[in-house]
Amino acid sequence: MKNVHEFESKLTDEWVKILDKTLNKKNKETTIDGFRKGKAPKEVFLKNYGVESLYMDSIDEAINIAYKKILEDNKLVPVVEPKVDVTNINKDEVALKFVIITKPEIELGNYKNLGVKKEKVKVSDKEIEEQINHLRQHLADVVLKENGAIADGDIAVIDFDGYVDGKALDGGKGENYPLEIGSHSFIPGFEEGLIGLKTGEEKELKLKFPENYLEELKNKDVTFKVKVNEIKTRVLPEIDQEFFEDLGYDDIKTEEEFRKKVKEDIEHQKGHEVNDKFLDECLEAAAKNVKIDINPEIIDAEVHRMLDQYAYDLKMQGLDINKYYEVTGTSEEKLHKEMEPEALKRVKYRYLIEAIADQEKVDFPEKEVKKRAEEMAEGYGITVEELIAEFGSMDVVKYDMKMHRALEILQESNE
Repeated sequence: MKNVHEFESKLTDEWVKILDKTLNKKNKETTIDGFRKGKAPKEVFLKNYGVESLYMDSIDEAINIAYKKILEDNKLVPVVEPKVDVTNINKDEVALKFVIITKPEIELGNYKNLGVKKEKVKVSDKEIEEQINHLRQHLADVVLKENGAIADGDIAVIDFDGYVDGKALDGGKGENYPLEIGSHSFIPGFEEGLIGLKTGEEKELKLKFPENYLEELKNKDVTFKVKVNEIKTRVLPEIDQEFFEDLGYDDIKTEEEFRKKVKEDIEHQKGHEVNDKFLDECLEAAAKNVKIDINPEIIDAEVHRMLDQYAYDLKMQGLDINKYYEVTGTSEEKLHKEMEPEALKRVKYRYLIEAIADQEKVDFPEKEVKKRAEEMAEGYGITVEELIAEFGSMDVVKYDMKMHRALEILQESNE
């Protein structure tokens, strides 16, 4: 591939200086018999430990120096970390071989008038009623159900004990547990099995753990002994002025105005969804006209970014990625393989959007970029200086602006 560049680099004087610096540092941390800590002559240190003991702590600095020089001399912009091999190393020199991958060449192809149809936003009466019901459910009062049995949507306050193979299920016991019927919080059949029970009644549920459950429990038979302590139900609010105010719609006075507002909200939400779908279909259609060879290393780097984000998202939910692998029976290797098609699509789309920006000569003056940086910083609740420190440079802000404008051009060219 034309975007794969190989270079050999040899450091001599720089290498000797790096070794000397490393020796001084290690010597200060070392105690040698007959000398105070850090006071042994260099010759004594080398006699005791050998110059080879300095290589491991010196090689990274040597690689950085050589790599930076290669990039500057050849005006290269790498897109992934380089592959580096040490081909020779001794007290006088270090020889390195770099394989550097830059952005692949792209033949853009047609990206206008692709025949992609944008859906029209329509809102049905049924959708309006469903949304109104959802809002009423959200603001409903939960009250004790004095008479009657458990129904779908009720909250059953229960005691339960689970047994597998005649033994108490670890973690399968609860007291005064509030379970919303229909929430699917428990395994299939549990909530459905409580419907019709009254306060004070007990029932034995014979169920089976699903296929996608914990490895040690999936497909196993389980028995739950359940007692109903209380039943609570929701009382929906009336559609009136108080309801409107509770929703924050202070300017709405009538039910007709309320329904109009609900419709507008749904239209707004569906408008975003339609736009997102249209953009995705435009990208998909334009990407079919692109000619580009993407290096496996670029895909691999994208997958690792996705894996890091996936692990971070799980952490925010209180889950550890290794525990996730254990529970789901998967592994990093399997997840890596599953993510590769999406990673390829993301990379191809990114290069497509960059190519459109270049083709359309998208650019922004420094004043606009600075203004955008100020807006972004305000949104994050930080200073512009902190934002740039996080991003690395103002060029990242400009890049983001160019990508957004290129996406707008793609949409506008196909509407």
